[in-house]
Amino acid sequence: MSDRDHWFEDLASHMKDAYLRYSFTKGTNQEVDFILEVTGAAIGSVFIDVGCGPGRHSLELARRGMHVTGIDVSQDFIDIAQKNSAAEFRSNTEFLRLDARDLINHASLHAKFDFAICLCQGAFGLMIDDQHDVEILAGIRKSMKEQGVLVLSAFNAYFSVKHHGDADFDALSGVSHETTEIRNELGEVKNVDLWTGCYTPRELRLVFNLAGFDILSISSVEPGRYSNAECSTELPEFLVVAKSR
Repeated sequence: MSDRDHWFEDLASHMKDAYLRYSFTKGTNQEVDFILEVTGAAIGSVFIDVGCGPGRHSLELARRGMHVTGIDVSQDFIDIAQKNSAAEFRSNTEFLRLDARDLINHASLHAKFDFAICLCQGAFGLMIDDQHDVEILAGIRKSMKEQGVLVLSAFNAYFSVKHHGDADFDALSGVSHETTEIRNELGEVKNVDLWTGCYTPRELRLVFNLAGFDILSISSVEPGRYSNAECSTELPEFLVVAKSR
């Protein structure tokens, strides 16, 4: 890999641990509660966390007795995840720097996992080229055992158009773009560009089918409030639960 493979790496490098101060990271326990409920994962199940960031979901799953491999394009986030795992003396976690677009070619991780998660625009949805989202899903499918279950969040295109007034939505590409401020641990501000691939439920059904998944459910959610709520225009994310075939 080169030093920088994706635009998000510069953001992660600036934020580091400060990422975990943002409000959207505070619902981890509830999100993991729901993931374990909908997947029915038993203690000892093997998870892959795609776009794991600094490992908040991975570590919480590990605390619940799961074995978790987290991958992320940002070495800074992987370093934080490894540090926090070591502080808890975890033997049931592994964190690897890996671009999710390359997962499809990473044979050592293929057909290994009972379950997969890809949350909070972790990898999927951070791609400007929608073909990369297909590659990410195909790679996740490769990593999973047959009949494995994936839980993935995607930004709601309807919500973006209706409510995301600070961003510009490109109707052709389905990508939302905004310029915002991020802060590091010292409170230092950096102005950055954010791109988020947005989806409708119809598009999610199509892309998941292409990647080898059968969708079990799609619900409207927001961070810290995962549920089986009906799809709507009023919540920022869709949560997809799908089974590999």
